[in-house]
Amino acid sequence: QVQLVESGGGLVQAGGSLRLSCAASARTFSSYAMGWFRQAPGKEREFVARIMWSGGNRYYADSVKGRFTISRDNAKNRVYLQMNSLKPEDTAVYYCAADDPGTATMYDYWGQGTQVTVSS
Repeated sequence: QVQLVESGGGLVQAGGSLRLSCAASARTFSSYAMGWFRQAPGKEREFVARIMWSGGNRYYADSVKGRFTISRDNAKNRVYLQMNSLKPEDTAVYYCAADDPGTATMYDYWGQGTQVTVSS
């Protein structure tokens, strides 16, 4: 079982920045691909970014490309999401998720989420 705990959310003005952090309990954290997702009120959860186990390959939703950066520190069992040039439409609960390579399913474990609110 992997526990994920997000932090770093908050209230920021449009154009500002936030850095989200996700701490993972897995002893084999470095073998997991990690992702960030978000869910705005009244909307479905959507993909934001993904980083592979080595950190070499990263993928982004078109809506955040060029503004958000996903990174990881395997020595600290953490994954980060640096969010710059924030827009009101980025307001959502942000979740990190772990993708266990030993299972057929995508994103086997989820955190509880952290709220990001961007004011105009």
